[in-house]
Parts: sequence; C-alpha cells; structure tokens
Amino acid sequence: MTTTATPVAAALGAAPARSRSLAAVLIAVGVPMFMVTLDNLVVTTALPVIRQSLGASLTDLSWFVNAYTLPFAALLLTAAAIGDRIGRRRLFVAGIALFTLASAACALATEPWMLTAARAVQGVGGAMVMPLSLTLLAAAVPERMRNAAIGIWGGISGLGVAVGPVVGGAVAEGLDWTWIFWLNVPIGVLAIVLVRAVLTESHGGRGKLDPLGLVLVSTGMFGLIWGVVHGSDDGWTSLSVLGTLIGGAVLLAAFVGWERRSPAPMLPPQLFRSRAFSAVNVVAFLFSAGVFGSVFLLAQFFQVVQGLGPFGSGVRTLPWTAAPMVVAPLAGLLVGRVGSRVLIVSGQVLLAAGLLWLALSSAVDVGFGSLVPAFVLAGIGMGLTFAPLSTVALASVSESEQGVASGTMNMVREFGVAVGVAALASVFASQGSYGTPSSYVDGLVPAVLVGAAVVGVAALVGLLLPGRRHYLTAPNSGH
Repeated sequence: MTTTATPVAAALGAAPARSRSLAAVLIAVGVPMFMVTLDNLVVTTALPVIRQSLGASLTDLSWFVNAYTLPFAALLLTAAAIGDRIGRRRLFVAGIALFTLASAACALATEPWMLTAARAVQGVGGAMVMPLSLTLLAAAVPERMRNAAIGIWGGISGLGVAVGPVVGGAVAEGLDWTWIFWLNVPIGVLAIVLVRAVLTESHGGRGKLDPLGLVLVSTGMFGLIWGVVHGSDDGWTSLSVLGTLIGGAVLLAAFVGWERRSPAPMLPPQLFRSRAFSAVNVVAFLFSAGVFGSVFLLAQFFQVVQGLGPFGSGVRTLPWTAAPMVVAPLAGLLVGRVGSRVLIVSGQVLLAAGLLWLALSSAVDVGFGSLVPAFVLAGIGMGLTFAPLSTVALASVSESEQGVASGTMNMVREFGVAVGVAALASVFASQGSYGTPSSYVDGLVPAVLVGAAVVGVAALVGLLLPGRRHYLTAPNSGH
C-alpha cells in the first residue's frame, strides 16, 4: 500500500486532480443528508392532516413513521459496507435517486398502505445516504479542514432536526401535506447533479462482499428495532415482541460469530479493540436514547398540556433544536484545539442539566420563558456532541475503514433513538397518560428524569475516551 505524504487520497481512492471548494463539497453531501434528516421528523407533526386525508387509523399513523425508521436504522451498516466495495459515490447517488422516487410515491399515495410502502422505500434510500455522506465528506476535503467540515456537516444535520417539526406543523395547520414529499423531488434531482459534478469516487476495503454478514446484521437489527418500537404498544411480554427481540439478538450474535471467521468481514472485529471506537459508540447510544426519548415527549408538551397547535409547538422548540446549527460548526473548529473528549463530556453534562431543568420545571401552567434557558442549555449540549462523535469515529480507525465506522455509529445512534423513545414512553405510561394536562405532566416528569440520568451516564462513559493527542494527531498531521 502506498505510504506517501497523502495517505487519505491513496486509501480512499480520491482523485485530487480536480479542485473542489469546501462550500461545494458541503452542499453536495449536505443537501441529501438534510432531506433524509428532515423526513425523519417532519411527518410526525403532520400526522393529523394525513389521517384525515387518507382516512388512516391509529395503527396506520404509527406505520407512517415506523416504516421509514425500521429499514433506515437496520440498513445503515449494510449500505456503508456495500458502498465501500462498489463505490461510495455510486451508492450515494443511487440512494438519493431511490429516496427521490419514493418521495414522489409518498405524495401520490391515496391509500394508507401506499404511503406506508413508499415510506419504507424512503427509509432504504435514506440508509444509503446518511453514512456515506460523512465518509464522502472526509474523503473530499483536505485533512487540515476536516474537523471544521465535520462541524458544519453536524450543523446541517441539526438544521434538519430544527426545521422538521416546524415544517410539519405548518403543513398540519393548512398546507397540502403532499408538499412534504413533493419538495424532495426537485431537491433530489439537483443533489444528484451536484454529487456527480463535485465528488469523486472513493472506496474502502477492497475485499469481497460478505453476503451472509449483510443478511445477519440487517435482519438482526430489523428484529431488535421492530421489537423495541412495538414493545410499549403491544406489551413487552407479548409473543410478537419477545419473539422479534430474541430473534434479533440471536441473529446479531450469529453475525458477531461469523465476522470472527469471515475472510472478508463487513465489520472487522478489531475495530472494537480501539478504546476510542468502542467508547464513542456507547456514548452515541446513550446520548441518543436519553435525548431523543425525552424530545419525543417534550415535543408534545405544548400541544397536550398547553393547547397550542403543531406549528406553534414546533416554533417553541426552536431554542433547543436550532442551537446545534450554530454550535456544531464551532465545535468542529474547537476539536483540534481542545480534543473531542472535552467537548463530548461537556455536551453530555449540559444536556443532562438541561433535561433535569425541564423535568423539574414542567407544570401545567409553566410559562414558556421559564423553559427557554433549559432549551438553550440542551441545544448547546447537542451541538457540542454531534461533530466530535463523528470526528472520534473516523479518527479511531484506518482511512479505509471509515465507511464502516460511520455506518456503525449511525446504526448505533438510530437504535438508541428507538430504545429511548420506547423506554421513556413506558416510564411515561406507568406514571401518567394523555387523558388530562396534569396526567401528562405526571408521566412526563419521571420520564425526562430518566432521560437526564441516561445522558449523565453518557458523560461518565465519555471520560473513557482517549485524550486529543491519542487520536487526533492523524487528522491534523497536515499542519
């Protein structure tokens, strides 16, 4: 293998002959990722309008969300591994095209089952876009600019999180719900043109595909996530939930055993010998479970408890959800100076403090002004977390393994979201209900307290991350 002064280009197969501005690269990788992130959340606040338009049942409404989430989370690692073999840009473009076509199918749906099926295809396309977006970015920018670029990438991801509830709320209060999906079509076409014009092809490991590994990890993750998503509704001891949880766990155990023997493993076991890689994935899981499980309940607080509409509720969450847009790029700039461990631990501490504040302040008659400082605190914590998590995941593995590292962390994060929502919803249901504003608060407070505790554990695990000199010398070796 070539060991010159440009190991990134050699390892990733990048062609440095064409000069590409950082802005062009960020737009090329960021626009598709923004679409995927936006559609993960935008449907939730538009569900009332969709229900009336399609005559959907409550079960249909849950599947409009879960049909996207399940394949998206289950196929992230698989997509990253396939992209490493056949070409990251090639699969990225295919994912954008599939997502765009599925968006048009969503908009054209006239029956609930049509929207559910189209959302599932959207999830497959999203799984092809999300992990490769970060890997292609890392391959396309100079090493000296990588941390800042990852920070901006994290800010774009935060923008999708922030705009999703607001856009969905606006649609729910009078716009045609199909525009949620129609808007993706011209954006997707433009994104394909940009990607082909700006990004060069890159590959990861040159080994053969691992078909058995692909099947085991995909079906195993699907089973685990399906069981977790349906646990609170169907009952954790029901045959369907227990069966899929146990089946998923068995398949993932078989996947681990196979990867130890496979001549061309899709997830090399030696990656987890890295303390940084192992710890950052644990932090990613705990962070996602505690935060997004809490967000799921807090996002409904203004509607259920204070009687606001979806749009007004979405706007009131902006002090939280918009903060990462500003803070994440700054965190990317600071990574090289203070190290990821400081930023990640600080982010988890601020998040835990913000969630604790929100839990203790939540009441039927609480004023919005009393919650704003807690929202801002939590938003800053999220912004300090996004970019450094990605930085550690990429820097703790070899250049050729960055694709699978990105896919693994994104898969772990999505699984954390599913576990957090299910677990905190169960805590909520055991202490409160949707019946009255006061009963909702009765369930919200203990659930968010649990979320704060989970994020506090993430802060402790973050202390196990190596210091900046251990894993940040390579990305900054160019200066």
